[in-house]
Amino acid sequence: MDSTLLALLALGLGVAIGAGITAMIVAAMRARTAAEQQASSELPDGLTDVLAAMDDAACAVDPSGLVTAASTAAARFGIGVGATLENPELRQLVRSVREGGSQTSTLRLTRGGRNLDPRLVAARASRIGPRLSLLIIRDVTEQERLEQMRTDFVANTSHELKTPVGAVSLLAEAIESAAEDPAQVRAFATRIQAEAGRLGQLTGRIMSLSRLQSSDGLGAFGPVAIDEVIATSVEGHAVQAASAGVELTRGGDRGAWVQGDVQILIEAVGNLIANAIVYSPRGSRVGVGVRVDDGVVEISVSDQGIGIDEADRDRIFERFYRADEARSRRTGGTGLGLSIVKHATQRHGGEVRLWSRPGRGSTFTMRLPQIAAPDVDDDGGKRKKPPKDKSKKKRQARKAARLAASPATTTDPIRTDTGELV
Repeated sequence: MDSTLLALLALGLGVAIGAGITAMIVAAMRARTAAEQQASSELPDGLTDVLAAMDDAACAVDPSGLVTAASTAAARFGIGVGATLENPELRQLVRSVREGGSQTSTLRLTRGGRNLDPRLVAARASRIGPRLSLLIIRDVTEQERLEQMRTDFVANTSHELKTPVGAVSLLAEAIESAAEDPAQVRAFATRIQAEAGRLGQLTGRIMSLSRLQSSDGLGAFGPVAIDEVIATSVEGHAVQAASAGVELTRGGDRGAWVQGDVQILIEAVGNLIANAIVYSPRGSRVGVGVRVDDGVVEISVSDQGIGIDEADRDRIFERFYRADEARSRRTGGTGLGLSIVKHATQRHGGEVRLWSRPGRGSTFTMRLPQIAAPDVDDDGGKRKKPPKDKSKKKRQARKAARLAASPATTTDPIRTDTGELV
């Protein structure tokens, strides 16, 4: 065979072998690169900057649930870099997108590690790498509250307002028919005044409840002394207790502080006291007590009244719901007091619990997150308190003088049942 031909064959064979080896090397390098990418948890370029600019809680999570990057807002839900996702529902959501795509779920999470403050969130998980998933958590609690407020307002208020408005209309017609009878006119006029007062109370309660449920209805929160809240609430219902022949007592821990709005808390505690007095028999006792337990301030209002049937306990905090319709109508109740208590407590990051037994009485307990007492002044060494209204002190002194014979006392014994979570 010609040497030239042999040389060409050898060259061709060498090229083929070299090409095969090169292909094998390239394939091996590609496989190695793919394996490294598959095992790498390196963040995509720019992801950290994007997370830093987000208002929503967001984080990057690896298959083991370890958070490798997070936005500042994620800390509100206890999510931080280097920590593991604790919530099982979030972990399941992240696992569901390992093969690709995205998933969305609506669930409730605690905020700041406090079980007293559950938040409704819309969580969305997406795959952003072989080993990484992006989790975005959007707090939709306020949107839910506003939507529920609109629905309840239209459904319930229209129904409740019909009764006093209709009564006023009928009484006006009756006055017109009895124009020649002064005694009847006076009687009907008195009933109109009662219905007008009830209508005013109802609209006032509706406005308070709507303000509690609105996103911007509350002012700036600040340190609130629970002693001040209890003292003001008890004093404001001393006359009612004396008229009903009910002993009003106060006891428990002193010096507790919470973060909130003092007027809203006074109204909430006052509603509990007013309800307890209304549903208590003459000669019984209503107790108001405070207990501090593991960072939680419990404000309990106990009565020795008729109690609440088990069938009514799930609905007792609904708007306009009355367990005893006849008694509520007779005493002018609106059915909004306990609903205001519930929403006021929730807006302060707390919860309401109920213990009740028919014929033995009920205990309503507001549980609020405790805060440290405000710092002391440098000069006086006394705790900082808001300035007091001197005219209010004078009015209180006059009221105390009038109620010198009132049965209201300040004793320590009080039932502190916490009962069921509502």
